[in-house]
Order: sequence, then C-alpha cells, then structure tokens
Amino acid sequence: MSSDPSPGFELPLRLFLAFRTLIEGLHDELARQGHPDVRPMHGFVFQAIGPTGTTAADLGRRLGVSKQAAGKTIDALERLGYVERGTDPRDARRKTVRLTERGTDCLDRSARIFDRLRADWAGVLGEDRLRALEGDLRSMTSAEPFLLDVPGWFGGA
Repeated sequence: MSSDPSPGFELPLRLFLAFRTLIEGLHDELARQGHPDVRPMHGFVFQAIGPTGTTAADLGRRLGVSKQAAGKTIDALERLGYVERGTDPRDARRKTVRLTERGTDCLDRSARIFDRLRADWAGVLGEDRLRALEGDLRSMTSAEPFLLDVPGWFGGA
C-alpha cells in the first residue's frame, strides 16, 4: 500500500460508491422479491410518509422538494400500489397519503435485506473492522442519520 495520501476528492466519491453499491444490492434483491418498480428515491419517500401518513405539503418539506414534486411522486407511487390517498380522520379538509400494505411490505423487506448486506460486508471486512468503520463514520457525521431531504439536496424528486 502506498503511504501517499489519497486526493481529497476520492473520499466523497468512495463514500458515495459504497452507498450506491449497497442501494443497488438492495434494489436487485427487492426486484427478485416482487418489488421491481421501486427506485432509490422511493425509500426516502416511504420513510418520510411514516407509519401514520402525511400530507403532500409536509412530504415535500421533509424531502426538501416542492409540494408539486411531492405530488408527482405520490401519483407515481399510487399507480404502483405503494401509497394511497385519503382523508385525515381528524380533519376531513386535510388530504393525507399513507403507505399501503405493499409499501409496508417493501420497507420490511428492505430492512431485512440491509441486514443481510451488512452481514455480507462483515464477512469481507470482518465484524471488528466494519464496526470500527461505522463508529468512525458516526464520529464524522451528524448524530441524526435519517436525513430524508436527500432528493431535494441532490436537486429534486
């Protein structure tokens, strides 16, 4: 191994490549398990909708995109059967979007697949090295790992 430091630009590219490798592995397996139409951005949307549902405006704010962009995403996910629109039982004027059983199934499968992918990485790197990597990343990043505004941060949903 070279003792020369890597160029500064390589670190974010390697971190992004690791993220992409995990996400592509997730989506390959989701497709095999009956969710071929789910895209990486959809996971952020599912998380932002949450277990109790949300409105298009709140979804847009959570994702860092416009209400219109959130609405288009909701339309697409509704056509695919992952979300449904309804009326808030506490306020009939308020329209909400909720995950369907198919949407919840996708999230549940994603969690199990991520556990398997992590185990695969531990098999290659070793559990101790992987835990050290995770600890190092925690020390260098925000305490809140669930930032859902990635679609907006990258330029839109």
